Amino acid sequence: MSQDAESARLQEAGTLESSRSQLKAVAGKKPWRKWGPYLSERQWGTVREDYSQDGNAWDYFTHDQARSRAYHWGEDGLAGISDFNQRLCFSVALWNGKDPILKERAFGLTNSEANHGEDVKEYYFYLDSTPTHSYMKYLYKYPQAAYPYVDLIETNKRRNRGDMEYELLDTGVFNEDRYFDVFVEYAKESPEDILIQITVVNRGPEPATVHVLPTLWFRNTWTWWPDTPKPSLKQVSGKKGDQVVVASHADLGERYLYCEGDAELLFTENETNNERIFGTANQSPYVKDGINNYVVEGKKGAVNPEKTGTKSAAHYQLNVGAGRAATVRLRLTDVAPATIGDPFKNFAEIMETRKREADEFYKAITPTRVSEDEALVMRQALAGMLWTKQYFFFDVDLWLTEHGQDPMKPGGHLMRNSEWFHMVNNHIISMPDKWEYPWYAAWDLAFHTIALSTVDPEFAKQQLDLMLQEFFIHPTGQMPAYEWNFSDVNPPVHAWATIFLYRTEQALKGKGDLEFLKRSFAKLMLNFSWWINRKDRFGKNLFEGGFLGLDNIGVFDRSSPLPTGGHLEQADGTAWVALFCQNMAEISVELAANDPFYEDMAIKFVDHFLWIARAMNQTGPEGMWDEEDGFYYDVLRRPDGSAQRLKVRSMVGLLPLCATTVIEPWQRERVPRATEILFERLRRMPELFDSIHATGPGHLGYGERGMVALVNENRLRRILTRMLDENEFLSPYGIRALSKYHDEHPYVVNVEGQEYRVNYLPAESDTGMFGGNSNWRGPIWMPVNALLIRALLQFYLFYGDNFKIECPTGSGKLMNLFEVAREIANRLERIFLRDKSGRRPVYGGTEKFQTDPQWKDYILFFEYFHGDNGAGLGASHQTGWTGVVAKLIELFGRMEGQQLLDAGKAGAFVKERIEEKETLTV
Repeated sequence: MSQDAESARLQEAGTLESSRSQLKAVAGKKPWRKWGPYLSERQWGTVREDYSQDGNAWDYFTHDQARSRAYHWGEDGLAGISDFNQRLCFSVALWNGKDPILKERAFGLTNSEANHGEDVKEYYFYLDSTPTHSYMKYLYKYPQAAYPYVDLIETNKRRNRGDMEYELLDTGVFNEDRYFDVFVEYAKESPEDILIQITVVNRGPEPATVHVLPTLWFRNTWTWWPDTPKPSLKQVSGKKGDQVVVASHADLGERYLYCEGDAELLFTENETNNERIFGTANQSPYVKDGINNYVVEGKKGAVNPEKTGTKSAAHYQLNVGAGRAATVRLRLTDVAPATIGDPFKNFAEIMETRKREADEFYKAITPTRVSEDEALVMRQALAGMLWTKQYFFFDVDLWLTEHGQDPMKPGGHLMRNSEWFHMVNNHIISMPDKWEYPWYAAWDLAFHTIALSTVDPEFAKQQLDLMLQEFFIHPTGQMPAYEWNFSDVNPPVHAWATIFLYRTEQALKGKGDLEFLKRSFAKLMLNFSWWINRKDRFGKNLFEGGFLGLDNIGVFDRSSPLPTGGHLEQADGTAWVALFCQNMAEISVELAANDPFYEDMAIKFVDHFLWIARAMNQTGPEGMWDEEDGFYYDVLRRPDGSAQRLKVRSMVGLLPLCATTVIEPWQRERVPRATEILFERLRRMPELFDSIHATGPGHLGYGERGMVALVNENRLRRILTRMLDENEFLSPYGIRALSKYHDEHPYVVNVEGQEYRVNYLPAESDTGMFGGNSNWRGPIWMPVNALLIRALLQFYLFYGDNFKIECPTGSGKLMNLFEVAREIANRLERIFLRDKSGRRPVYGGTEKFQTDPQWKDYILFFEYFHGDNGAGLGASHQTGWTGVVAKLIELFGRMEGQQLLDAGKAGAFVKERIEEKETLTV
């Protein structure tokens, strides 16, 4: 089978190399990844740009200031691209003739302005992208009336946490379809030659005028690093009828932006308007908001008549008829005017070729049995994953110095992240959401790589590598959680993602990347040791960890001191470390095939697992397992030594299912001494069998497989009975984070006269915990659902058809665990797919998205989903881990493509894939 063009580019591209100073392409490779969608959707309001005294990043650098104030650490823009060091940036600005400012960046509400936390108030969609960004497509919906900034702020401020959010559609600004669809497409003719096409469609009933300002600028480095040469933009002569901007940079060299047609070129400097922001004099009349002031306010002196600066825009004024379209074409290239000839001669042909090649690439990775609608969801999910890459630059030591802090000196007030002064982040990183979460999060990133492995395994591996580099991981072995507090604790899923990517590449290429596995293992050992030594404070093999990414799932804020005093023994924290042990043991077994040293490591991690399992599974009034309820709970340890189970039926109690891994016969053969020691441990300490799944001689499953799992068969059945109960965890759209049981039976704890309660909340949070913009008390979350599906498949590999359970509970319908996994995956996919009436549950009751042909097939991938109706909630562009739905569509679609319509054939398929070391084993 011939290789498609995009796959060939991936082979040519290699990966990016990093250093303290900059990223660079690998020698001998074509730098297809050099230019990409690396601008943030929001740089304002981030920790990096915060130089306040109180650490209030949102209020220190606001959206209102962003058009006038030069950023320090990065740039943002609409549909933006840059080189991989974000030296030269391009994005699209718009003006409808009525807005008070140019639309240069997405607007949204801060925590103090919104009733459910920060929230973008724009409609934009990542429609397409190849992994090398040889073709990309983005859609922004721009109202023709004045954008209702004040209305959105004031109305949302008046609403409480029990009210719905006031959205842009609610303002009426899209009534009568009086808006423009602005499509932005990029196509690379070569790694350094990028075609840009902006198509504006008037969806309204009357002709309307729009100003389109494609904008090119340099990130301001010369202000913050005085020894840095200042780059320049200037107008030069092109062929008759076209305008040309030459960009000159000491490191980047020269680039040329060709602008088709007779558009006016406007120039200013990417420097702060001190007069507006700080009330001090400007050194130059040409400042960051100069183009805004020229176009919107008519200030002719706001732009440089010499046609030079560090920020430039081509000013197109388009009068677009009702239902008609107008197009602007540009080309950003390293080819000078003297040699390029007509820069638009083959433009349409190149654009169409790259679009066709993108179609061919996605056709090759989409299973043939996947429906047209499933393929659309899968492609847009992966496009979102690829668009959500961002250049992330943050030198923490320099940032602290600029705040007057020296973490090397004892005493004094230590500010945010002061213990992470070793960090120099200067990389392209997959973000959770480039507006709401334009900073990486360690456990989010692990799930990102699972989805990204479908389209770009090399980039996925590089992302896992980053978190283990010396510029990221702490000397203690802790991984950085996220920018607001690197010292918070995320679940340790990095090892799981590592072995997943290894197996994926093994399936694709016939062999895995052992060097990747080996270097990851060494750093993961440091992180494992950190967990053992820092989060098991009493050496009992019972782990804490704080909120562990599950935000408000508990009775108390688990990352703060408890109002009762004492501490929590966390069922989820302990389960995560148990899974960590299994993943490290599996990696050890794989490496042991080439180096016997790693067999000793496998023994170490098996031992750790056994001790953790024994501690977690102890029975009695102080254990995490509640025999009466058949469920796991956190245990509150008070200062006097007494213990209390916090009997909240939540994802915390389901996560022990995820610490489950099958042992293949070939794995036992690879480490015979480790196998012998495991069996000897179980012979000498039969009480360990009381707490784990039976394994070893006389307890092997289908295909002579063994099993390492926290839960035995009885506990598995009891937990699943709750998990698959539609009156508890099983929603029509996946597994809820909290049982619906708590709707009528809230869990309540009283501490010194104050009541703490957990209610079932299928939608937004009703508390301000973690900013109020996250809720684990009822909604459906894609990442933990994916891990539960993995666990079910692992159990199925062991049991085959010998284990069946009612699904849903009480229905009388028996399923094996493969069928249960498929049922949950179906429900998750159902969130995004059209139902029989043509509606997508993700959009709930928003009629514009449900019925309008110009809206209904553009998919948003939210942070989490309503526990009862599947409507999208939280961050609206968190394709990050929600993009895992693409992997589910691919995985189960591939199985169905093999006509595996019954359990026996499915089992045979799974067994074959395992024997070929394909991805189902992880």
